[in-house]
Amino acid sequence: MKQLKDLLQGVAVLHTAKGGETAEVGDVEITSLALDSRKVAPGCCFFAIEGATTDGHSFIGKAIEAGAAAVVCKRIPDNSPTDRCAFVVTDDTDKAVAVMAENFYERPSRRMKVVGVTGTNGKTTIATLLYDLVRSLGHKAGLVSTVVYKIDEREIASTHTTPDAIRLAEMMHEMVECGCEYCFMECSSHAIVQRRIGGVHFAGALFTNLTHDHLDYHHTFAEYVRAKKLFFDELPKGSFALVNADDRNGEVMLQNTRAKRYTLSLRSMADFRCKIIESSLEGMELRIGNREVWVGLLGRFNAYNLLTVYGAARLLGLPEEEVLCAMSVLRSVSGRLEFVRAKDSTTAIIDYAHTPDALENVLRTIDEFRRGTSRIITICGCGGDRDRTKRPEMAAIAVKYSDIAIFTSDNPRTEDPAEILREMETGVTAGSRYMKFIDRAEAIKTAVMLSAPGDILLVAGKGHENYQIIGTERLPFNDRECVEGWFSTFGR
Repeated sequence: MKQLKDLLQGVAVLHTAKGGETAEVGDVEITSLALDSRKVAPGCCFFAIEGATTDGHSFIGKAIEAGAAAVVCKRIPDNSPTDRCAFVVTDDTDKAVAVMAENFYERPSRRMKVVGVTGTNGKTTIATLLYDLVRSLGHKAGLVSTVVYKIDEREIASTHTTPDAIRLAEMMHEMVECGCEYCFMECSSHAIVQRRIGGVHFAGALFTNLTHDHLDYHHTFAEYVRAKKLFFDELPKGSFALVNADDRNGEVMLQNTRAKRYTLSLRSMADFRCKIIESSLEGMELRIGNREVWVGLLGRFNAYNLLTVYGAARLLGLPEEEVLCAMSVLRSVSGRLEFVRAKDSTTAIIDYAHTPDALENVLRTIDEFRRGTSRIITICGCGGDRDRTKRPEMAAIAVKYSDIAIFTSDNPRTEDPAEILREMETGVTAGSRYMKFIDRAEAIKTAVMLSAPGDILLVAGKGHENYQIIGTERLPFNDRECVEGWFSTFGR
């Protein structure tokens, strides 16, 4: 239980009211926090958030009926019940949620070293590898990622790349309670703009790259850049900001930040540098600074990911020798260049690549390692109710780098999957070798049937996901299990 005045530290309050009059409400006791009026219990503080489809102000009455002790809002509705509830009016309710949640849970992000990772590609891999690395060195850590949330060893199903501010603060409190020294988290552009991380005290921030994604939400690439930059603009003094200098937006992220600035590069002078010495299907030998290390990950994009991991670990004060030794035993994240090998030497690779840049990176990496007459067969699709402009680009890249491209459903959601495929087709030229199947399982079956020993099948887009969203239903579906099933059915 906390007093309201303690929760409001750091919140830009316009005024407070109770009983319909301006009043001092600081002594009100708060027992819980809620964004959903259906989760309000006696003593709860309810946040009336203006969302894209619903307005929380419409549910203030229900929250008060359920026993809300306080309501945080932008305006007090004229017909609101008065006597039983304190009102806090602010012009930024999203930020208020984040700050008050951090205060309610005793500022957990200030009791660990929290590092946020943002960018289009690589966030999950970097956050997860950092989590694995510090734990291999004997430290307890938390993880907030697209794939899973972890409180040291305990796993929690992931619902969003970055959860809402209340759940995030609650999880970080649990991390602190179990002794975590570090927390590594993905920071999506949605979460940054919606202020879900607005109460978190970051020890460091990492920037991977920016490519075509989420324009259905941000509308323009410039807005997408600004969303990512906001994260760096709000870093506290004394934190560090490490960016990929080989991405043209890396320098943009560092403009105006109060954090200590660092860069990494595979191509030019930087604070942290890396060169690929040797590579094979088993891994890569990297030269980082003046040291060489063998790693079990593939591809130039993973060299960037690993250099980011190394740089972050060193900036956190971890010893170089221990970091390099730990890096040598790190392995790929679930659904990221995940291999499924058939008995006849056919190989399927499951990867989350769902942007043009990510798909091209993976296909170029596969192309480097295929041998002799091996063919690349690519299965990919594009999600429904998401950025439509990348559909023809994805198709063009699949056709360019593949001997056979198969277009299929990803998560069509409420869109017609056939129409998504038609939009993908606009990116390919006449005479291109491709097929299309609305049914994803049928597409994977066809790829397995068409493959010969030594061929490489790339199943792209869903990676770790164990579901497919069709309409409004989330139906069970796992790319890896589907591939293994068809390999078994055909005796491969």
